[in-house]
Amino acid sequence: MRISKAIFKGSCTEVAKKPAGGFPEFAFIGRSNVGKSSLINMLCGNKQLAKTSSTPGKTLLINYFLINDKLYIVDLPGYGYARIKQTEREKLNRMITSYAGHSQELKVLFVLMDLRLPIQKIDLEFLEALDEANVPCALVFTKADKLGTNARAAQLEKNKQELREHFGELPPVFCTSSESALGKEDLLGYIEYVMQESEIEKQQH
Repeated sequence: MRISKAIFKGSCTEVAKKPAGGFPEFAFIGRSNVGKSSLINMLCGNKQLAKTSSTPGKTLLINYFLINDKLYIVDLPGYGYARIKQTEREKLNRMITSYAGHSQELKVLFVLMDLRLPIQKIDLEFLEALDEANVPCALVFTKADKLGTNARAAQLEKNKQELREHFGELPPVFCTSSESALGKEDLLGYIEYVMQESEIEKQQH
């Protein structure tokens, strides 16, 4: 899939107030500062699309980007940032939980993790919650360009093995870099595949 058109369509704090259209949604989430907005910008070929910031916890809304007039990429707030007030943290958690559990159009929730780090406890807890709620997800390891080829492959395998110990069979796993565009074709190809499968399913019903 090639993204030829990406437009910011609006923000909200709850599913009931999201932009109209009823398009399939592909959402991105991860711990604060994992490179989420940069990844979205890389996929869309527009560095100005999603607002990036060196200050973690900057995305406090659910942001919708209409892609090729046929699907939404959804930028969810980052989780696990300690420096915002407890009340704000609780509000963000409710927002994320509400979106993941109640957005009828959600096709895949891409969960981002920094490849350079071991799997964090907060990521495991978040993935467990998704697993229990049967939320369709995929794993995206970011910042892969910060490691050499051998180190990258070793760390990826180590992280996958740890996740297998907790979850058994893994959902799709992607290795990406916003700097080098590593993984761009794989991610866009997967989105296209899910869209096609969804269309076939709709026709059968």
